[in-house]
Amino acid sequence: MKKFIASLCALVALVGLAASPAAAQTPPAPRILVVDMARLLDNHHKTEEQNAKLRGDEARANEELEKINREGQVLVDELRKMEEDAKNPALSTSAREQLQTEMRNKIEEIQRKQNEVQSFRNNTQRSLQQRIQNFRKLMFEEISATVTEVAKRKGANLVLDRSGPTLIGINPVVFVDDAFDITDEVQAEINKTRPAGAARPAAAAPAVGGDGARVNFPGAGR
Repeated sequence: MKKFIASLCALVALVGLAASPAAAQTPPAPRILVVDMARLLDNHHKTEEQNAKLRGDEARANEELEKINREGQVLVDELRKMEEDAKNPALSTSAREQLQTEMRNKIEEIQRKQNEVQSFRNNTQRSLQQRIQNFRKLMFEEISATVTEVAKRKGANLVLDRSGPTLIGINPVVFVDDAFDITDEVQAEINKTRPAGAARPAAAAPAVGGDGARVNFPGAGR
């Protein structure tokens, strides 16, 4: 019985020792680095390729808007001519009624063209925004993997992004010595995957509907 009690006490003591803070593994000392994720995204060769595609799609969208603009203007000109014809005092009652019916139909046609403009604008904007969001998500995942590789090589156990403001509008990294910034090293790794002859960074494509083609016939911009 005494042997059993002694063994039990020894086991309890061993379990207590293993669970004690002194026996727990000591975490490694912090080795913190920072990186500018926004700059890496802006300078990435895939971003440059995506911007070129967006500029091409914007140009095609503006061409379509110009086409709708011309069609709408033709309808407006036709309506104005009808309005002038309706002022002719020599028109018979039946002819005037017929002209008024045609004018109402022309107004409805113009309204449909206005709706076509708005639908095209909205669909184009929505499509481009969704493409941009999907692209950014994929690119940040890819860039994060490269950041992780560089950080591990340098023995880091935490990397902070210094590029953007927090919810209260300030940069999450208030101060850091540039010696801890690995953005250039990560950029060098990314550049190793740049295709030969790839274009250098270019300005981002402007949003469709900004300073591009405008539809000017009455009510088109509502």
